[in-house]
Amino acid sequence: MNKALSIFIGVLISSSVFAQRDPNLGIIPAPVSITRASGNFELDKTTILVNQSIDGAKMTDLLNAFMVTKAGFALRETKITQPNQKAIILTSVGADQLPAEGYTIKVTPKQIVLTGKGAGLFYAVQSAMQMMPDKVADKITIPAVNINDYPRFAYRGTMLDVSRHFFPISFIKKYIDQLAYYKINTFHWHLTDDQGWRLEIKKYPKLTEIGSSRNGTIIGHYPGNGNYLTPVKGFYTQEEAKDIVKYAAAKYITVIPEIELPGHASAAIASYPELSCFPDRDTFISDKTPWAGSRKGKQVQQTWGVFDDIFVPSTNTFTMLNNILDEVIAVFPSKYIHIGGDEAPKTYWKESPFCQALMKEKGLKDEHELQSYFIQTIEKHVNAKGRSIIGWDEILEGGLAPNATVMSWRGEDGGIAAAQQNHDVIMTPGSMGLYIDHKQSNSPDEPVTIGGFAPYQKIYAYDPIPKVLTADQRKYIKGVQANMWTEYIKTSEKAENHAYPRILALAEIAWSPVERKDLKNFSEERLPVHLARLDKMNVNYWVPTPIGLSDKNLTGGEFTIDLKVPVRGGKIYYSIDLSRPSENAFLYTGPVKITVPKGEKRVLKTIVIAPSGRRSVTTETVLNNGAPDVTVDTKK
Repeated sequence: MNKALSIFIGVLISSSVFAQRDPNLGIIPAPVSITRASGNFELDKTTILVNQSIDGAKMTDLLNAFMVTKAGFALRETKITQPNQKAIILTSVGADQLPAEGYTIKVTPKQIVLTGKGAGLFYAVQSAMQMMPDKVADKITIPAVNINDYPRFAYRGTMLDVSRHFFPISFIKKYIDQLAYYKINTFHWHLTDDQGWRLEIKKYPKLTEIGSSRNGTIIGHYPGNGNYLTPVKGFYTQEEAKDIVKYAAAKYITVIPEIELPGHASAAIASYPELSCFPDRDTFISDKTPWAGSRKGKQVQQTWGVFDDIFVPSTNTFTMLNNILDEVIAVFPSKYIHIGGDEAPKTYWKESPFCQALMKEKGLKDEHELQSYFIQTIEKHVNAKGRSIIGWDEILEGGLAPNATVMSWRGEDGGIAAAQQNHDVIMTPGSMGLYIDHKQSNSPDEPVTIGGFAPYQKIYAYDPIPKVLTADQRKYIKGVQANMWTEYIKTSEKAENHAYPRILALAEIAWSPVERKDLKNFSEERLPVHLARLDKMNVNYWVPTPIGLSDKNLTGGEFTIDLKVPVRGGKIYYSIDLSRPSENAFLYTGPVKITVPKGEKRVLKTIVIAPSGRRSVTTETVLNNGAPDVTVDTKK
């Protein structure tokens, strides 16, 4: 056999084996059911693309654009199939019988039939693209299967904070593209906070003239040991926001805006001090922050944390906020408007004669009930506009607004309480890995983060429906969301590094039935292929560490290190001489046997290098054969 033929057969076998061994055909999130049939569909230049659906025109364009990239050729489009002609057919016939956003894919040796309507057909196309292996000899071989699929949750979301750091339109569109590919259907856009107001409000131009810019940002972890004096600024015009809404809608993603109130309002109050309980009082800056003076006046905050300034619940404030929300509602057609409601300090309300008089007038027993009054006043206005509010779980304090949906972030307790009160809930607890600004490993190579520990495996293990809820209460859990706060995420590249692969794990817990979850299959079969795709697309994802590597120190004299590469086409390099591994270290090609003499220890260090050159963090595993308990200098 000649060498070229041998290589060709090897590639053909590897593609075939991959398709056969993965029960999910490489699809993320895993479909509800996949049933194998006999034979394969051979997709080549003779295959036609048939649109028999109302929604099919843009779907065929999407699929053909993919084919050009994947196979190097486009398919001829038509509305009629010829007898015995190989075809991919997009149809809505029978789609009315499917669950919301559901679809089916039927692959036979002669046809691939994608059935769905609207989002369902769109998701059928995403799955079809994901299940196509690489081209071999000018054709793509797809196994015959029947796929029936629909989402577990109606709400599948991610939140991006653009207040702490501003991100360009180009990045947001790129981000939305990836969300759509993984069937995430909600983009929660955190537009205002203490550190910046990011949306144009025409009636109140100072919100962006003043509130969209701050003088600097802290260096290091909170409270910081210095300050970048370069201003951080930027905002989206209403036309730009409408463009994002339209772009997302074309991919069946709803954009939910968040306008923070009554706390996290420093940027708004710096713009319009009359919104404060004490317009003439300086904003207090902790003297623990060495670079800041003790008092700085009303300002867009340069550091992180919770600040005492809070909206005063006056008629003027409610008029301004209602006017602001009217403009927001005109830009964003989403059912939900997120109004924040979290971390609202009560100090100024307690000190304010106006607030205390208002509480007495309204019969409110404490400041928590005053916050509930504030939220309910805003809710009435939003409801009158035909919309509903979402708030963080603090809106439970003092009494929940009648029609509010609760976003449970401080663990699950808030979501449980809201569901028990028959209120809709979005689960997003930071304690369960859903704060994707947290670090992804304990390696010292991890970039500066706000703290926490949220590897993708932790997200994957989470079930958004608390077991303590009754069957009737569980129906109020409408979905799950991951949040990316950006205090320590200054660039689009770092945002991508925090997002992926964790967004892929989120997608599976949001869409797939619990019984279809399989971490081994996800991590070892599907994720490596998807990360290779992101690698080619120049997405700055976090490169996982080697699969099979122990995260604990090992004891003994003989060790067999058996690893798998977490990115298809990537390589693992390792060292045992305390040097930092790189391409100059040992290339891992198979199980490695390491012998450690009695009374000694060795440090196994590894790194993964993806095809693009992107690198994982360096890992360290101590192999100890009874050595004295003396610290090994592993940093050499």
